[in-house]
Amino acid sequence: MFPGRMALAPPSAFERLARLLEGVNPTSFPIDNAPVALTVGEPQDDPPQFITRIVNDNARAFGRYPPVVGTPEFRNSAAAWACRRFNLPPAAIKPDRQILPLNGSREGLFLALPAIMPETKHGGRPVVLVPNPFYVTYPSASFASGAEAFYVDARAETGFLPDFTDVPEHILQRTVAAFFCSPSNPEGACASRENWLQLFAMADRYDFTILADECYCEIWHASPPVGALDARYHSTGGLERLLSFHSLSKRSSVPGLRSGFVTGSPSLITALTRFRNTCAPQVPIPVLKASAAAWDDEVHVEENRDRYRERFAIARRILGNHRGFRLPDGGFYIWLDVGDGPAFAKALWRETGVRVLPGAFMSVERVPGDTTSNPGFPYVRLALVHDPATMTAALERIADFLQGVWQQ
Repeated sequence: MFPGRMALAPPSAFERLARLLEGVNPTSFPIDNAPVALTVGEPQDDPPQFITRIVNDNARAFGRYPPVVGTPEFRNSAAAWACRRFNLPPAAIKPDRQILPLNGSREGLFLALPAIMPETKHGGRPVVLVPNPFYVTYPSASFASGAEAFYVDARAETGFLPDFTDVPEHILQRTVAAFFCSPSNPEGACASRENWLQLFAMADRYDFTILADECYCEIWHASPPVGALDARYHSTGGLERLLSFHSLSKRSSVPGLRSGFVTGSPSLITALTRFRNTCAPQVPIPVLKASAAAWDDEVHVEENRDRYRERFAIARRILGNHRGFRLPDGGFYIWLDVGDGPAFAKALWRETGVRVLPGAFMSVERVPGDTTSNPGFPYVRLALVHDPATMTAALERIADFLQGVWQQ
């Protein structure tokens, strides 16, 4: 795929899915049931009207170069939201020193590593700890920055979160950063305060940075997930060795706005600011204005959260009797155990016209050629991003397939 060190980067899950389904056409599903894609985590709800209105009202500002550090209005809104959401005192995050706007959290997660990556650590190649399954940006950023990616399995036995205590000592000594996503993608598991504190204790002992991907932290069912900012600040009074990434894509159903921010240690934010000044990933001023308003508003977020609760209720009603069904703590995915994810996805598409993402395509085999060493192999990911009627129709097709064709 790529030359040099990037040759080790895994391909996109969607690229692998396209190859898997190439030449396979749905043939037997009812003609009035159109194909449905439950593959991409792209909210299909209309964006809040106030966001589009603010962008349109400030369209002339697209004619100006935006500052890399954003605007005071944006930084103040992002800092205030983070302090409210994670139970921090107002002075815990200084807007002018600890907030950087991003073109969505994905861009920030990728560009964070080059800004902090040394040539070597402890006499060897630097290491980045990557959950397995993973968001493909994590290993790609690791290899692009010159580091080695060390995959840490997340299985049912570990609560669908990576067990960092299982990482060998010699790897930890060379570790520069660890990616940690909560609620996790694809499993929807939420880290406890103890999970965060355990990881921070390791980061302090081995001197590495935690890259907390919390883009799903506003989509939850019973109670808001504990965040990295909360756990770190209330245990130490500061945010050292932490970069926490947030996005409006899921929170506000505006993935096309490409707007997020990163906060954390002042020294790390300084390093990121310096690096970003060289590669110029600015967020446009109209987007910053609309984003500030979005971080200030909670009403549309509560409405959005209720929509996902309704979809999960539909999923539980239709799929709840399947042995592989599990209701996640957060996010908007069903991580469904079907035994063989790739085979299931291919057959499901052919028989029902519903497209799902095999978990094997979001993870790697720890032992080449041994599918059981791939923690995602038995699963498929279902993104509950459509309206209730579409979700109901798609999930009913999946349920019928599970009870019929897939059992034969």
